[in-house]
Amino acid sequence: MGVEVVVEGLTKSFGNQNIWRDVSLTLPPGEVSALLGPSGTGKSVFLKSLIGLLKPERGRCVINGVDIVTCSERTLYETRKLFGVLFQDGALFGSMNLFDNVAFPLREHTRKSETEIRRIVLEKLEMTGLTGADDKLPGEISGGMRKRAGLARALVLDPEIILVDEPDSGLDPVRTTYISQLFLDVNAQIDATFLIVTHNINLARTVPDNIGMLFRKELAMFGPREVLLTSDEPVVKQFLHGRMDGPIGMSEEKDGATLAAEKAMFAAGHGAGGVDDVTGVPPQMQPSPGLPERAGSRNRTDRVMQSLHTLPENAQHAIVESLSPEARRHYGVEGGDTHNYGAHAAISQGAGSPVD
Repeated sequence: MGVEVVVEGLTKSFGNQNIWRDVSLTLPPGEVSALLGPSGTGKSVFLKSLIGLLKPERGRCVINGVDIVTCSERTLYETRKLFGVLFQDGALFGSMNLFDNVAFPLREHTRKSETEIRRIVLEKLEMTGLTGADDKLPGEISGGMRKRAGLARALVLDPEIILVDEPDSGLDPVRTTYISQLFLDVNAQIDATFLIVTHNINLARTVPDNIGMLFRKELAMFGPREVLLTSDEPVVKQFLHGRMDGPIGMSEEKDGATLAAEKAMFAAGHGAGGVDDVTGVPPQMQPSPGLPERAGSRNRTDRVMQSLHTLPENAQHAIVESLSPEARRHYGVEGGDTHNYGAHAAISQGAGSPVD
């Protein structure tokens, strides 16, 4: 089972340039979370800070009781073994075949025999759909295969937390959907905690249990996927639709004069680009047939329903609409009524959740 990651007041700068400040969030154990944001908002910096490759100036990042911001190098080294990381380009060694690339962490960090290493490597290659490709070099395979090989390498130490940086980079939309499916399949099999940094709106809308967004050097929001996907915040709507009209500019946020000029331009009939049909909350992708139900998904339903009455009304209704009739009866929200759910939650807490 994945572990919880608790971030409190994290602040990171490079010299006088502040990247983000006072970022606080909790990655629930075993769930899949995604982090969105315009280019240059420090999403990859956040991933590097979580694993201790970069040191924030302030704040805490607690994993298994260890604050990686203040812990010793030895403790940090041990804590990093909880992580698996899939980098943007796979970060494979070009002179090694896929088998040796995936075996590398085992040879570096364990004393396992070559027989055991071979068993583990072939198992992870099979899990990521690369059976029979173990002798190929990275330059001989497609970008999608390199991503999957990078994921196989991230899995060989049986991590409890998996960080994924821009998995759609360099992939066409179809391959992006396939690798999105792979993340959920892996999560169903090992129950690891996932954090995916992405610009891909389809991935963000259909894969994660929770979504956050960085903007203006802060975490604009983080919570159940339905909160962001039903948000009326201008920056969220602009980002999800990929349009020019809104607070996000080419290189930074827009000032008042730019916003006014663009508003007049769009009013005069100039197209804002993007798409208009990215509305509502689409069904979440599920593990492939034959795989177990995601434990993180079950836990997430219980967790979200316990706090349902604290969420925005649009998000409440989207969450209830996603439940099966059986689950609605269990949680006392038949007919979509969420107003009195808080009292029911206190009564039913710990009763267990049905399959939804």
